[in-house]
Amino acid sequence: MIRTSLFVAAAILGVATVQAADIDSYKHSIEQWQAGRVERLTAPDGWLSLIGLEWLKDGTNRVGSAADNDIVLSAGPAHLGVVTLARDGGMRIVLDKDSGATIDGKAVTEAALVDDLHAGADAAPTKVAFGSASFYVIDRDGRKGLRVKDTQAPTRQHFLGIDTFPIDPSWRIEATWVPAQPGETLEMGSVIGTIDKYPVPGKLEFTRDGKHFEILPVIEVPGDAQYFIVFADRTSGKETYGAARFLYIDPPKDGKVVLDFNKAYNPPCAFTPFATCPLAPPENRLDLRVTAGEKNYRGSNH
Repeated sequence: MIRTSLFVAAAILGVATVQAADIDSYKHSIEQWQAGRVERLTAPDGWLSLIGLEWLKDGTNRVGSAADNDIVLSAGPAHLGVVTLARDGGMRIVLDKDSGATIDGKAVTEAALVDDLHAGADAAPTKVAFGSASFYVIDRDGRKGLRVKDTQAPTRQHFLGIDTFPIDPSWRIEATWVPAQPGETLEMGSVIGTIDKYPVPGKLEFTRDGKHFEILPVIEVPGDAQYFIVFADRTSGKETYGAARFLYIDPPKDGKVVLDFNKAYNPPCAFTPFATCPLAPPENRLDLRVTAGEKNYRGSNH
């Protein structure tokens, strides 16, 4: 009876893509996806392990946990070493002889630092590790910063779990795909004040409660198998995180795309102040209450 009622409700909304007989299987698949999401978030190097975001100044930057450093870390040796940022953006680190740190797993005293933007598709930025903590350099609109992680971060050790709306098959929507014009882009701001342009592959059009809606996905990284959506809705800042929620979709098939809001999830900034998340652009602010996916994080205090 419950399965039939869910199917009828979805059919009335005009968005049913889950047959009544498949509802239990569908709900199980979402539960598995949610479990995987928590596993990735709580991984030793996941977003919950962030303990700092420290921007480098031009020239020398003394780094360590002691107060006399230019960059004071919340974990690690008193004097880790010196990071030098050249005018051309090149970086190098020289470790303190007593730091006990490694660079990309090697016991060397100095090395060039490659940031996340210039590491290449199949490579990782240079990792400097010390005890349970580590950092690598990120590049955001030309600014270089140390992204500091710790497997013993309080946000990871005291994670409160993720609250979600009840799984609702009616929020698995079959949207119509409208291809974009060549070269079309979408500007998105970020929590750190940058503005980035992303390629737009197309537009999604769908109906909910008899009303027409549109949303723009972007290509986050060239070559990605899925498209990326940053959106807000009438629950944002209330039941859900105010800045945005994220969602990935598969490319269109026969002019249609499955838009499953049960997989809408919080950006890293919902859990930590040390991330650099994009904000929902005006084009993706839906005049609609999307009562599906993740809710606000109970442990947020920033």
